[in-house]
Amino acid sequence: MTDDLLFLSAADAAALIRRRKLSPVEYVEAILAAIERLQPKLNAFVTVMADAARAAARQAEADVAGGVPLGPLHGVPVSIKDLIDVAGVRTTHGSHIFADNVAAQDGVTPARLRTAGAIIIGKTTTPEFGHKGLTDSPLQGITRNPWALDRTTGGSSGGAAGAIAAGLAPLAIGTDGAGSIRGPAATCGIVGLKPTLGAIPMETASDVFANNAYAGPMTRTVADAALMFSTLVGPDDRDPWSLAQTGLRPISPILAGQRLTGIRIGYIAKMANPQVDDAVQANTDAALKALAALGAEIEPVSETIDWIEYEGRVLYQSAIAAKMLPRFPQWRDKMDPSLVAFAEWGQAFSMTDVRNAEYARSTLFQAIQRLFRRYDFLVSPTTARTALDATFDATQPVIINNQPCGLTRQSWTAYQYPFNLTGHPAISVPSGWAPDGLPTGLQIVGRWWADMDVLRVAALFEQACPWADRRPVIG
Repeated sequence: MTDDLLFLSAADAAALIRRRKLSPVEYVEAILAAIERLQPKLNAFVTVMADAARAAARQAEADVAGGVPLGPLHGVPVSIKDLIDVAGVRTTHGSHIFADNVAAQDGVTPARLRTAGAIIIGKTTTPEFGHKGLTDSPLQGITRNPWALDRTTGGSSGGAAGAIAAGLAPLAIGTDGAGSIRGPAATCGIVGLKPTLGAIPMETASDVFANNAYAGPMTRTVADAALMFSTLVGPDDRDPWSLAQTGLRPISPILAGQRLTGIRIGYIAKMANPQVDDAVQANTDAALKALAALGAEIEPVSETIDWIEYEGRVLYQSAIAAKMLPRFPQWRDKMDPSLVAFAEWGQAFSMTDVRNAEYARSTLFQAIQRLFRRYDFLVSPTTARTALDATFDATQPVIINNQPCGLTRQSWTAYQYPFNLTGHPAISVPSGWAPDGLPTGLQIVGRWWADMDVLRVAALFEQACPWADRRPVIG
């Protein structure tokens, strides 16, 4: 029964709690016991808030008994990535620099989750300042993939993804600056949604006006992602993009049924990546057939698009340089060598390089907008291969089909960062498992503010090709 409880969906758990058929205390205790058992193997958590979670669970149980109005996530455990503040708990950013940094108040997403009744059980691991697509840091060590302990969970929301895949709470908040929700979701066989820019406030962005980072839900099922998403959307006066929100589009009437008849989907086989692993391609082809069987019209995108990998790297690494170089005199020797390298590479870019990269971002946005005049959705693999080794050096080229294919963003995660730059909503859902037992992902991208449509298509795909019953065997 305990394992079944660990892999219960959030929607089912909340319904059982409301009907007094599941005790929040029993539920939280089961999750905490599983964390204690698996944390030495996975290293998915920075801080486990056991005492606070138990107290919240007791209060949640009392509220049910007392007939208090209950939120949609009442009594459901959730974890928060260690780039987001939770009041009274360390936010380390995976760095020795902030090893003792205790947050004074909740960030937007934890605060909204508490309002919805969720119980925060802990903070999950991230690479230092979330700078790379793997989750390891000098402060917290290596986070390992539940499907294969010698592989990475991806990054930078790798602790969140690993925890969800292992049954350590059904919900997690991740952040996504260049694929950091979708990459780990694909790598760990779960669901990860990067919303439309501004749908969920990102008040922690260093430059809120030029922001390309997002907070979003990570779950095992699409229904849970939609439920969690619904509690997080809405404006906050610290995020100008959220203030510009005119409201999410309702689900398109054409998607109200059980089929995708009349839906046009553009398939993008490659972006900046020169190679796609054979197993990833096979699972993607099967996913496309499943979407077609639902009635969708699938068409390969024929346009040649400049995916601005170089310009995206200019923006990414120059931002790292601006934030990290002032810390070098005191902290360089305790920082992740790949973070140091990224900062040094970013320092080499000129102001002209940065401005041209900003112009290129606009050009890419307009190119994607043109595609959406013809297509309702875009799909691609989420990653170009399965999980890298847990100790992979992010400054080295990724090998795909026995060929060196450049840095992770030029190869493994090339499908992800473009939609950070353009702001379109994008979800990763499992597309299958490779012969090595590792999961692969399918990315579904929609129009601005059409997050609910993206979730609906993902749900229909999940219904046709279910995955949530698969559980890793953790040795």
